[in-house]
Amino acid sequence: MFKSFFDPLPRVVAHRGDSAHYPENTLEAFLSAYRMGVDVIETDVHLSKDGFLVIWHDETLERNTNGTGRIEDHTLEELKRFDAGYTFTTDGGKSFPFRAKGVVLCTLDEALRACPAQRFNVDLKTRGEAIVDAFIKVLDENQAKKRVVGASFHYINLRLLRRKEPRILTSITSVEVRFFLFLYWIRLLPKKLSKSRQIIFQVPPRQGYIVVITPSFVKAMHKRGAIIQVWTINERSEMERLFAMGVDSVMTDKPALALEVAQSMGLLTTPDGEQS
Repeated sequence: MFKSFFDPLPRVVAHRGDSAHYPENTLEAFLSAYRMGVDVIETDVHLSKDGFLVIWHDETLERNTNGTGRIEDHTLEELKRFDAGYTFTTDGGKSFPFRAKGVVLCTLDEALRACPAQRFNVDLKTRGEAIVDAFIKVLDENQAKKRVVGASFHYINLRLLRRKEPRILTSITSVEVRFFLFLYWIRLLPKKLSKSRQIIFQVPPRQGYIVVITPSFVKAMHKRGAIIQVWTINERSEMERLFAMGVDSVMTDKPALALEVAQSMGLLTTPDGEQS
């Protein structure tokens, strides 16, 4: 069992659960990742029409279900009627092994209860105060503030979350990442990146022509106490390269492979705190 979100340091973050073998962002994908022993499950939430935090990545239902329309325009009861395994395939559409098998959308509350010893990274997709309040409430009800990191591409969401409940860790937004990158490039990084909270980078190795993750960047940010998590890494060689460079975690659609790589590099920590 972990002592806090970053103790022991998480190495493998399962992107939308075990999404290589199960429909993404479903309890089935989460439970598979949970059983295999990943450090963190990354997921996404929208606020349903009746105020529930529903786990789903897309704004709409079409890509992965037999439903249509926006998540936020449906009640939870309506969302539960859709088949969340409808389009999942591992053979290019020749078969759909989870179609009509009872796979449904779930809530954040259900995921936290189903995986009681699991750390989660939760991206707040809906914009505004209502989803922030609902997020805090669900974490309170599940006594889960120490095992959940909040994330969002909406700066207003994280600003509200940090103000309303500073005990919940958050990643930093794209705007904040660019600010720290700029200070790094012009060699004006302060000795402390923040006086009040842990700085958590969740970034790709590169963005367009810009290389984000370099050995010197990792060293500079670690020196200032930052955590560096990199997404979405699915190739063994890239996992090995990034871990060797010193990044803290990789987010991946292939958590079993990432666990194998982290194990082979001696990066996984046993419950007694020793490196495996």
